[in-house]
Amino acid sequence: MGCGHKHDEFSTVSCVCEVVRAIKDIQDTAVSPEECSECASCFNEPLGSLGSPVRRDPVDTRVFVLKTADGTPFHAFFSGENCACISIFFRVEDVFDNCCATLRVLVPGKREGGNFVPVNLISSHDRCCINLDRVCQVERFRASHDCITVNLSSFSAVQCIADVNLGICE
Repeated sequence: MGCGHKHDEFSTVSCVCEVVRAIKDIQDTAVSPEECSECASCFNEPLGSLGSPVRRDPVDTRVFVLKTADGTPFHAFFSGENCACISIFFRVEDVFDNCCATLRVLVPGKREGGNFVPVNLISSHDRCCINLDRVCQVERFRASHDCITVNLSSFSAVQCIADVNLGICE
């Protein structure tokens, strides 16, 4: 499975759509890792192999970021307390109608004293922009109850961040 335009002139599938479909398939496949992979890629299988060394504990989510045409991270809102409630991190829930997807918005966070503390990604002086320095502080994720439906053809890139256990299926 390659990333880019298909040679079929009638094909409308984008590479972002292909990658998000692959993430969904990998999340749905429960296979034991057999070897380490040298390159962290959205196509790494099985779920849990994104990163080094391969995770041996159970994971249920491949966290990813979508980028707009100008390279900025796509963001969505989530319900929450004591935070700016904006995230650039997602989990794919469903892919349908050629290239649409339902994405769960993930709460970005860090660990402080064993507790999950949300990270405010909004730039304090400019309420419309993501503070990229704060993105680097994110080391944990929590599932929100908020989902967004997107047309995957509208994005220029997808970057996989981590394989994590959010307890989605528990």
